[in-house]
Amino acid sequence: QVQLVESGGGLVQAGDSLRLSCAASGRAVRTYAMGWFRQAPGKERDLIAAIRRSGYTDYADSVKGRFTISRDNAKNTVDLQMNSLKPEDTAVYYCAADSRVTVSTRPDYWGQGTQVTVSS
Repeated sequence: QVQLVESGGGLVQAGDSLRLSCAASGRAVRTYAMGWFRQAPGKERDLIAAIRRSGYTDYADSVKGRFTISRDNAKNTVDLQMNSLKPEDTAVYYCAADSRVTVSTRPDYWGQGTQVTVSS
């Protein structure tokens, strides 16, 4: 079992950058496929970035080229670097861990979420 705690959310202006961090305890993040989801008000929770055990990364089209997911095995964290933020990036961001090869829509573990608000 793994516990996930997100941090780094906040209020920023359009064009700014923000870095989210997901700290894991209980098990090593390298033993899971890890992902970042986000959920805007009235919308579904969507997977936007994922990193497999192998280190392979994948992104939703909406964030490709602007967001970068990374894993630090020594710190047991998974970060999401977000650049060129847009108002439509406003959402609650969730970290997730999945025992499958890839991050599914129903991962095994969730963090509690962190709010990101981008003003225009």
